[in-house]
Formats: sequence, structure tokens, C-alpha cells
Amino acid sequence: MHITLTGNLGSGKSTLGKILEAEYGYKIFSTGEVIRQIAGEHGVSVLEMNKMMEKDHKYDHMIDDTTARISREQKEKKLLFDSRLAWNFVEDSFKVFLSVSLSVAAARVMADASRGEVETYASLEECKESLKERAATEDRRYKELYGIEYFNYANYNLVLDSSDCAPALLAEILMKEAAAYEEKKARGEKAGTKLILDKNRLAEDFAKERAEGRVSMQTICGTEFLVIEL
Repeated sequence: MHITLTGNLGSGKSTLGKILEAEYGYKIFSTGEVIRQIAGEHGVSVLEMNKMMEKDHKYDHMIDDTTARISREQKEKKLLFDSRLAWNFVEDSFKVFLSVSLSVAAARVMADASRGEVETYASLEECKESLKERAATEDRRYKELYGIEYFNYANYNLVLDSSDCAPALLAEILMKEAAAYEEKKARGEKAGTKLILDKNRLAEDFAKERAEGRVSMQTICGTEFLVIEL
């Protein structure tokens, strides 16, 4: 089974990926490291690299082509694509978006020494502003280059909120939902989108789903979450 993992900057995708690799036997293909490496080679920050990619799409196409090729050549292997857009290129995958609050994301990024000198900030506020700008830059590029709405949750099978949830629990929930997805697929049923959010998160943005009875509190893997079915 192939899993494509994307999400907000600083949401913990790499940490989650390491757990899926160590505990569930998935092999990781990550483009985040590739982009950071390219930025370092050019002597620019990740934000500056993203802006360069807006003007020269050779980097995007290089990553996209590699992702698609690997998914085709290794269909039977347990692969985890830790990639911004792998969900759009991998032919058959369980599509997961990892969400996180901006404040939590910024704190994580500032504490992550592995990001190196190309991604350092003087303050939490500077980091938050950079993350917001990077997200907006990427969103524009994806719309222009591929015609897709990256932050439209309907693109994904599962949206997980990592703001206040232990990575091990996130991995357990992800694998539980992935198994349910596979069962639905085997029965020929269409897979929808499930959002599993922190129980204290507000759901005003999902008024339509609430009116239709698709918003509920559920206990999953022993923990209570706000669950929304799109």
C-alpha cells in the first residue's frame, strides 16, 4: 500500500514518517530534504528557494517525475511519500493531510536543529510570518502550475490534527483509517474525506456538515476527537 503524506509546514510529517517506517515497515520517499538540499547548494533560504521555484519549474517537474516513476515501479511495496504533491502524482494511494496550528508549527520549526542555517529565525513571530508566507507562496505556485487547490481538504482521504496529539497516536490512527480505506476499496465503495481534529478545535467553518449531521465527537484509539465527514 502507498501512503502519500502532506500537510502544513511544521506539522510533524517527518516525525510521523519515521514512526511509520520503524513500527509499520514503510519505506520513506521525502522531497522536503531534497528541497532543503537544493536551497543549501544555492546558498538561499527555503523561502527564497520556493520563490525561485515559482520562476523556474524545472525543480517541480524533477520531483514530480521522480515521484510518479517510483510509485509505478514499486506498486507492491509499502511506501510512504512525504511530499507536498505526491497525492497528485502517485497513481493509487491513501492520501493524508497533517494539520497543525500556526503557533505550534512555529515552535516546532524553531526547535528543529536539523533544518540547518538555511531555515533559522530570530523570533517566534518571525518564524510564524515566514511559515505563513511560505504557505501562500506554495499555494500560488500549485494553482498556477497544476491548477489544484492544495488546502482543499476534499483532495485527501484523511486530515489529522497534530497540534496536541502524540506522534505515536497519530500513526496508530492513520494506520487504522488506512485499513478502513482498503476495506472500502475492496468492496468497491467510494472513499470520502474524514477530518480528525483536536476535540477543542472550533468547527464553525463546517456549518454545512454540522447541519447535515456529519460533525461528531468520537473516541478513536482511546482518545476523544472532533470528527468531520466531508
